[in-house]
Amino acid sequence: MFEGQPKGLYALALANTGERFGYYTMIAVFALFLKANFGLSEGTAGMIYSTFLALVYFLPLIGGFMADKFGFGKMVTTGIIIMFVGYLFLSVPLGGNTVALISMLAALLLISFGTGLFKGNLQVMVGNLYDDSLYAAKRDAGFSIFYMAINIGAMFAPTAAVKIMAWGQESLGMSVNDSYHLAFAVACASLILSIAIYYAFRSTFRHTEGDKKTATEEVAQVEELSPEDTKKRVTALCLVFAVVIFFWMAFHQNGLSLTFFAEQFTDMTVVGGDNMWYDVINLVMIILIVYAGFQLYEAKNAKSRGIAIGVIVLSLVVLGLQYMGVADATNKIEAPIFQQFNPFYVVALTPVSLAIFGALAKKGKEPSAPRKIAYGMLVAAVAFFIMAMGSLNLNTPEVQKTLGAEGTFASPYVLIVTYLVLTFGELLLSPMGISFVSKVAPPKLKGTMMGGWFVATAIGNMLVSVGGFLWGGLPLWVVWTVFIALCLISALFMFVMMKRLEDAAK
Repeated sequence: MFEGQPKGLYALALANTGERFGYYTMIAVFALFLKANFGLSEGTAGMIYSTFLALVYFLPLIGGFMADKFGFGKMVTTGIIIMFVGYLFLSVPLGGNTVALISMLAALLLISFGTGLFKGNLQVMVGNLYDDSLYAAKRDAGFSIFYMAINIGAMFAPTAAVKIMAWGQESLGMSVNDSYHLAFAVACASLILSIAIYYAFRSTFRHTEGDKKTATEEVAQVEELSPEDTKKRVTALCLVFAVVIFFWMAFHQNGLSLTFFAEQFTDMTVVGGDNMWYDVINLVMIILIVYAGFQLYEAKNAKSRGIAIGVIVLSLVVLGLQYMGVADATNKIEAPIFQQFNPFYVVALTPVSLAIFGALAKKGKEPSAPRKIAYGMLVAAVAFFIMAMGSLNLNTPEVQKTLGAEGTFASPYVLIVTYLVLTFGELLLSPMGISFVSKVAPPKLKGTMMGGWFVATAIGNMLVSVGGFLWGGLPLWVVWTVFIALCLISALFMFVMMKRLEDAAK
């Protein structure tokens, strides 16, 4: 899995891990913060939340334009600085008045613009590592590893947000509303770590950065595509962009309607061994067992096998001790904690995904990237079908609010299983989509086309607010059925256009 990859991949991946940790720490509690601090309704909170997400993913298009002119490295560094200032503003507790609201909106603009300069251009640099023929065959696996690193940061984020808020309330005497700002401050620290990693290991990927001079020279040396080939590639990418809009609209309900479901409809009392799922240490032990298991299978000498066995045994011991500590415990969990399951599944399942597709590739049966994207849409539909089934006997949100503790509640496993299935869809779609863009984009339009991927994501994120506006008088199964229908229609569109998409990738 990790063999034969360019060294620069790991440096860029770790730099991105730091940035994503801070971002997802903020996102884990942001929708709840909007409701608690400013007294906003679910619909209004959803509109602000989705608009912010849309800007975060739209502005990489501007970042791509600028990078194609000035170089990717300069934009990445500038983006981190701007993001830092934005998170710094968001970290200051100003209350819930108009000044606080304006300050928050200004901070969101800075964060989204900085992310626009950073996010897409860093991924273009990852793609540039594989322009070398030595690494070309490793492109899909490389982006899967890169995507896994993003989710390592995201996995720890919900726990970090919940724990630091609890510490602020208990140790510093902060109000609940003010403690949200501590979670936002985590992002400032994570960006410092991110830029430190970037510059410490810059020598391993500096050739991918480009500046105004070298970028112009490199473009001049690229073999010119015919206008017909350029049009074919751009058209194929736009078709993919159209589909992923609806995936991200559904997927990013994790921070909105799925979090509302966790807050309002999920039984938050956890007894005995069920507590194990909500401690990130246990999730890390499971990941270590998975990776050590693969290492044991692939080991070529006794030393490697011994290390793998040692990691597995140690991880099992930690899990055993953890279980002993909660076997008789009854605890309350917080709604944001469910957001750790998606990144946990991404990290744990990435080697499984790579192993499956690696085996299929050896037999000449690996699906193309567009076909994987279509399958991802089908799997996402299954995830929301699980939510629909789990919601059949529940009240509407309006009724639930009036009943409070006397309302109807679902098992936490409804969300845990939904996130598992949704993650399978994500692994089929997101890293493969980014890899597809980096491979198919015309050489002179790499930054712009990667920006196009993020614009599609931005539009999908803007539509996330639909989940907030549907949240109210409708039965919950109707809310989830909307997302089922959108995913199925998108998958059908992909299959209809499959030949055209696959031809563009040849």
